[in-house]
Amino acid sequence: MPLKLGLPKGSLQDATIQLFARAGFQIYVSTRSYYPTIDDPEIECLLVRAQEMARYVADGVLDAGLTGQDWIAEHAAANGKGGTVVPIADLVYAKQSFGRVKWVLAVPENSPYQKPQDLEGKTVATELVRATESYFARLGINVNVEFSWGATEVKPPVLADAIVEVTETGSSLRANHLRVIDTLMTSNPQLIANPAALDDEWKRRKIENLALLLRAAIEAQGRVGLMLNVTRADLPGVLALLPALQKPTISSLSDADWVAVNTIIEERTVRELIPALKAARAQGIVEYPLNKIVL
Repeated sequence: MPLKLGLPKGSLQDATIQLFARAGFQIYVSTRSYYPTIDDPEIECLLVRAQEMARYVADGVLDAGLTGQDWIAEHAAANGKGGTVVPIADLVYAKQSFGRVKWVLAVPENSPYQKPQDLEGKTVATELVRATESYFARLGINVNVEFSWGATEVKPPVLADAIVEVTETGSSLRANHLRVIDTLMTSNPQLIANPAALDDEWKRRKIENLALLLRAAIEAQGRVGLMLNVTRADLPGVLALLPALQKPTISSLSDADWVAVNTIIEERTVRELIPALKAARAQGIVEYPLNKIVL
């Protein structure tokens, strides 16, 4: 029986499929189907809204799935308990960049509200209702939390006094003349699993292997490999220029006076580093792409 895997439909869909491609899995999505095909006969995929993923994994409809920590927290708050899903891997990527998103409490720029306590008795609109209610309850603030079906940024000040909204860059909030007065949580996608699936030895191994490859693809993001040759006499000068993931690998060549150096660097440093290496008398410099780094 294949592993039933949920993929997030919506804003994270494309980034997730790209991540799987770097991990070695080709996923094909049809606009008319919620069942993408994957080039692994042992996996069966289903597109599910990230907001619903934790519930389907917890109920055993799916063995595993990818969703944000925010929606895991929302599911736990709605059920009054945690432990219904098991986090397997923290996968730091988002729809625009490989990073985390934030759920923030925001108010109109010209409003008198400066801190959460100023919203006592006011209305807050959000899609993250239960987690927002828990946040205000922890602070001892009585507010009316209303579910927002979308376009939450345009609701203050007419339809709500404040909002709790997810942001990656903050550009949408600024465009709608909103300012942040607190951050409720940071979130990034996680691979989660159903406890019963982990009790199955084959499914557990399949999920763990999938987590290994996804993490390796994320580690490789923004990095490249670099190979070069240098004389032993010039080696100290070259090594002084090289940042490394661990330490550069140095190998002897057939000419005893020369060595080969292999390392991993941040791609953004390459344009400054290669001319510096050439000036330090390195030769045969080769830059190559990386798909996965297993730490």
